[in-house]
Amino acid sequence: MHDVPLLGVGVNRHDTTPGASRKVGREVPGDGESHEGKKNRGAARRRGRHARRRTCRRAVLGWCPVTQASRDWWRDAVIYQVYIRSFADGNGDGEGDIAGLRERLPYVRDLGIDALWINPWYPSPLNDGGYDVADFRDIDPRFGDLVQAKSLLDEAHGLGLKVLLDIVPNHSSWDHRWFREALAAGPGSPERARYIFRDGRGPDGALPPNNWRSVFGGLAWERVTEPDGTPGQWYFHIFDVSQPDFDWENPEVRAEFLDILRFWFDLGVDGFRIDVAHGMVKNMAGPDLPYDESGLLDRPSIADHPFFDRDGVHDIYRGWREVADSYDPPRLYVAEAWVEPAERLARYLRDDELHSAFNFGYLKSAWTAADLRRSIDDSVSTLASVGAPATWVLENHDVERVVTRYGRDVTAAGTGHAGKAKGPVDVELGTRRARAAALLMLALPGGAYVYQGQELGLPEVLDLPEGSLQDPVWERSGHTERGRDGCRVPLPWSVSGSSYGFGSGGAWLPQPAGWGELSVEAEDGDPASMLSLYRDGLRLRRSIPSVEPLTWIDETADDVVAFQRGRGFACVVNLGATPSTLPAHREVILASGPLDADGRLPTDTAVWLAV
Repeated sequence: MHDVPLLGVGVNRHDTTPGASRKVGREVPGDGESHEGKKNRGAARRRGRHARRRTCRRAVLGWCPVTQASRDWWRDAVIYQVYIRSFADGNGDGEGDIAGLRERLPYVRDLGIDALWINPWYPSPLNDGGYDVADFRDIDPRFGDLVQAKSLLDEAHGLGLKVLLDIVPNHSSWDHRWFREALAAGPGSPERARYIFRDGRGPDGALPPNNWRSVFGGLAWERVTEPDGTPGQWYFHIFDVSQPDFDWENPEVRAEFLDILRFWFDLGVDGFRIDVAHGMVKNMAGPDLPYDESGLLDRPSIADHPFFDRDGVHDIYRGWREVADSYDPPRLYVAEAWVEPAERLARYLRDDELHSAFNFGYLKSAWTAADLRRSIDDSVSTLASVGAPATWVLENHDVERVVTRYGRDVTAAGTGHAGKAKGPVDVELGTRRARAAALLMLALPGGAYVYQGQELGLPEVLDLPEGSLQDPVWERSGHTERGRDGCRVPLPWSVSGSSYGFGSGGAWLPQPAGWGELSVEAEDGDPASMLSLYRDGLRLRRSIPSVEPLTWIDETADDVVAFQRGRGFACVVNLGATPSTLPAHREVILASGPLDADGRLPTDTAVWLAV
């Protein structure tokens, strides 16, 4: 971590001191689980985890930089998500690949990012964007090969970037060798025991084992034809029919994934984002579920869910943590766990399980001060109870882009793949709010995630031709839900060209007219662009005192989010309908938009202050 010169944007000085503030923090009851017998495991790793901090010898406007070597890098890292198929095309076939990513690594480095998270690049029929994995130890030829992957890892590390991969432990592709063997072997075989096969109901087994539904719509069961040609058993799939679920009660499945983790760690990967981390363990004897026919793509909100957030998953992650901690330096796990309330999520982040998790509660929050404060309070306080940092995320490859969502009347994100709001979008309003949201996210304690194109202010592409849609949600919903392709459109790198600099061979999803106006080339060097705001925010963020807790500034209006970090830094966001008076401060460091002539903060604007 280095000292960074501060930007004096709209300088506004006051001699008075800030008003009263309150510290975020509360006791959260544990789940009663005993940790006897685990204390020796990872003791050296935990010893001094929070103590390895250096006291700075000088401060910049009261800020105290912390050196990179003095902390666990992931606790306050900013991680850039790469949807590899849409990032950059290096070989001209219309799809992003490792060659394109290697060429653009300096761009990511210069953005101010700490690590990359690469979406699945494994061999796959791409029925679900690569999350239908056919081989967990190889690279899909359309993206490159293992030699190129190793070169990418070495080059990223040479630029000071860590690299995380996606791992998909809940299911495989139906093209996976194991599933093909299961179909060929027949009922009762060891090959079928790797997956969840069940006999059907009714005298001839023609009815599915229960009424459980896929997250993507339709039944979560598919009947197979047995090797002798007769109708046979049913297999379970939480997601697409092409993604059969593994049976994690089978020791062979557990051993296989431990070996997969070691394979990639040995290659040099720094960690994994775990897809559907709250899945895997199921109660297959569970009853039929009370689905609301109007919302088939949403999970039923019931206690003791038969295939989400079951307690048995934690034993799996304790074994995974042992593997991660056996490396020097230890490797990292990040959970994609759609788990509520926050107390349930905290269970995944105990010090012998996973390291951090996506904050979907924050992502789903409406653009209101009350909703954001509640989510921040819950996240910081609850995760602190297990010593885990909060993380903050506005976008990813599964949700509507924030420029579009914040430009609607309804700004809260829905749940499930049918959760996108409908109605007109005010892109100018959404962009203004997205700029403010970026500064808010980067000012919060803990880590943050930036999805590719978020730093350019890309909106959701809402008018993709129906013939181009590839998300399985489109088919399984009976063409009523367009799915997630709109946030996966290939990036614009240049102002013009057949694919706006994405590659020489077009783009696998159509890019909208005018996409080049939001390209890296168009925004680079423009101090008013979204890209410049992210670069400035990420650079200045390194001087925010990461060890300091968040304290709310209570002197502001109810529709203003305002907090302080340490002695000298404050963030203020006006979510109200009228301009707001700033709390006492010495200088404006960075703002998401111009202040009023009288120094007040306009609506939907954020500012960082030296106080």
